[in-house]
Amino acid sequence: MTFEPVALTVEAGLHAEQDLLAAVCAGEQSHGLLCWQPTDRALVMPRRMSRLADFEEACGELAISGWPVLLRETGGEPVPQSPAVLNLALVYAAPRSEGDHGRIEAAYERLCQPLCGLLSEWGGEAGVGAIEGAFCDGRYNVNLNGRKLVGTAQRWRQGMGSKRPVVLVHGALLLDNERESMVFAVNQFNEICNLEQRCRAESHIALHEVFPQAPLIEHLLQVYRETLDAIPVDA
Repeated sequence: MTFEPVALTVEAGLHAEQDLLAAVCAGEQSHGLLCWQPTDRALVMPRRMSRLADFEEACGELAISGWPVLLRETGGEPVPQSPAVLNLALVYAAPRSEGDHGRIEAAYERLCQPLCGLLSEWGGEAGVGAIEGAFCDGRYNVNLNGRKLVGTAQRWRQGMGSKRPVVLVHGALLLDNERESMVFAVNQFNEICNLEQRCRAESHIALHEVFPQAPLIEHLLQVYRETLDAIPVDA
């Protein structure tokens, strides 16, 4: 498994996540962790949005603005990806011993709680929940000092070997302050496609705005490695 962050184009990063999910589904490995940082920019959104009436027009305008549109397999809303973002993907088969009830919440907890713990240790006010005005808002955002730091999503597939559901739970963490241009891109897409939501830059926060020297990656990946290793592997 890879526990060091890698630099990838947004398109290559999305493919790498799907390759990791496929490997765990095929039983080639019991679990996996991918940490990657984009080398370019894109506005990434669920495939269902390609069916919007004004989607092609929006793609053209966003490309001119420097935010080409890419489609992803997970749900949610449009999310900007750029070198200011750190992506985290945890993949594992849901243990039978945990049962099926609550497995979605358990996956989010495995992603969110280690990060909340580290932010709290450094003196931040960390929590999980929705933030008004945030793009791709959800009740499993990881928030810092009352503003959105990390957006999260999941994708489930059926494992071929274990016959157990396999999850890819993903977090997109804003490392550096690119909030204004990111919000502009999301709002531009929503306006062209006649979607009601409008986002605000002040609803977001970048890690380095609060902790400029935080050794986040090294510590966080170590915690995630321990978390994944502790998941029961059962038939």
